[in-house]
Amino acid sequence: MTADQFIVEFDRALRTVLAPARTVRATPGAALPDANLDEAQRRHVIGLMRVNHCGEICAQALYQGQALTSRDPAIRDALRSAADDETEHLAWTEQRIAELGGRKSLLNPLLYLGSLTLGVTAGVLGDKWNLGFLAETERQVERHLDGHLRSLPPEDARSRAIVDQMRLDEIQHAETAIAHGAAELPAPIKSAMKLAAKFMTGTAYRL
Repeated sequence: MTADQFIVEFDRALRTVLAPARTVRATPGAALPDANLDEAQRRHVIGLMRVNHCGEICAQALYQGQALTSRDPAIRDALRSAADDETEHLAWTEQRIAELGGRKSLLNPLLYLGSLTLGVTAGVLGDKWNLGFLAETERQVERHLDGHLRSLPPEDARSRAIVDQMRLDEIQHAETAIAHGAAELPAPIKSAMKLAAKFMTGTAYRL
């Protein structure tokens, strides 16, 4: 990596973790009336959206690491495109947390660093495994978002619209990875990813 590339990537990391995220697409559900949530519901929704925001921080780092080590320009472009969608997810969840009077996770810098390391490692293993890791990540995120749609208060249409659009985007990312030749990951790796995700979500919900 050249000095210029290092500066660009370091700037990308700082903006992801510290700067407000920006979105090109309109925030899903922004035109809908806000729900009248009681205090317990409000805190629960903040926790769920904080988890989703933290997950998008991890996704940014993961894609950054994978793109840095991918050997195929077409795959790098696909990873960058997915990262752009994740940036919008970052903005949507950040906005919803602020609307509800909550805060982002204190763990974001640490989780960004860990996810960046995983992304670099996946890329070093080769593009088919790189894409396989991406596809499996998106499948697990899809199931995680399905759970959030079941858990969110039915009357909170604004949060539900954000999560639903995120879910549709994650499905598309997985399909793109498969179309580019993603390998199927071994079962032990999938299980390890699930355990890591469970730890992250359980911690980010509170911190």
